[in-house]
Amino acid sequence: MTLGAPIPDTVTLHVPFRVAKRGGRKEMQMPDGAVQPRRTENTLIKALARAFRWKRMLESGEYATIAELADREGIALSYMTRVLRLTLLAPDIVEAILDGRQRPEVTLARMLEPFSMGWIEQLQNLT
Repeated sequence: MTLGAPIPDTVTLHVPFRVAKRGGRKEMQMPDGAVQPRRTENTLIKALARAFRWKRMLESGEYATIAELADREGIALSYMTRVLRLTLLAPDIVEAILDGRQRPEVTLARMLEPFSMGWIEQLQNLT
């Protein structure tokens, strides 16, 4: 700018993005190639923590069956078994989720659906 040039009252900035639903809420997504900040998915992280805690409780013998643990936790057996499946995720996927590097479509709802038990297939489908 040169001296004497008027300073504008407003500045208009155009940023390309799209709005997508993720886990029941709306989220801004930047175009391909744009750098996005890491974003941890708290509900997914909480579910992972619960799954590994429940697995540890079962393996230690604290509870004899999943049904007994579900009853103690006050959670439906079907939900608990779906959450426990998260312990079968490939370590790279678990790490990506904890670091907030998972793909946008990797949500708790999607992870509670049946998925391949093979780590190679999981990595191909989820990363």
